Amino acid sequence: MYDAQRDACLAAAQAGGKVLLGHFRRLDPATITEKTKNDVVSIADREAEAAIRAELDFRFPQYGFLGEEGGASGDVERRWIVDPLDGTLNFVQGFPHWCVSVALWDADGAVVGCILDPLRNDTFLAVRGKGATWNGQPMRVSQQPGLDGAFLATGFAFQLGERWPMFNAALGRVFPRAKGIRRAGSAALDLAHVACGIFDGYFELGLKPWDIAAGALLVQESGGVITDWEGGQGWFESGNLVVGTPSVARDLLGSLKG
Repeated sequence: MYDAQRDACLAAAQAGGKVLLGHFRRLDPATITEKTKNDVVSIADREAEAAIRAELDFRFPQYGFLGEEGGASGDVERRWIVDPLDGTLNFVQGFPHWCVSVALWDADGAVVGCILDPLRNDTFLAVRGKGATWNGQPMRVSQQPGLDGAFLATGFAFQLGERWPMFNAALGRVFPRAKGIRRAGSAALDLAHVACGIFDGYFELGLKPWDIAAGALLVQESGGVITDWEGGQGWFESGNLVVGTPSVARDLLGSLKG
């Protein structure tokens, strides 16, 4: 079940990745614009999304589509949710940490998801109820038993705005307990790296559906836990995520709530 959707998801991510590799560190500054202050978009984002959508429309024209650049269209019950370039600022600056995220969602949540890191040739793929793989091999979250000594990821975008004090206070409570905290600038890759055991946990506020649609399934199918900052299941709607191994997520949630 879902083999064709999985294959389409992977093929679409690869099509987007090919476009992005052709632009990386070759962008004409004239093709980079600001959507809002400090929130940039480039010709690479748009061309990658077009390539991804063409692949998906060819294989599953009956499904809807939600992309970061092109918005929503078609069926809302079964639709692809796509970030053609997660980590756009990194990409524009030439910082080698960005990815493609493609997922299919239905009324019950994520069905298939793929996160592709073209620079490292890393492919993270999951199917609902069938587990997740990293470059074709089964993957699981780490065995880290709790927050003390955990290796964590986080993010804080310019758009945090008035939520910065809340985030900063939470960070201050988590920092003394973690072995290390990294802020690399791609939420989708952070989620993939929790799913495969590189990171033990992750927390962030204010993410968008395309940031998390594929990564959430990777984490869940790898044995990880996702909640919102109140410990509930409103994380997809709010974009406020607490993620990790069961023990790390539990401890992390307690620290974030104070």
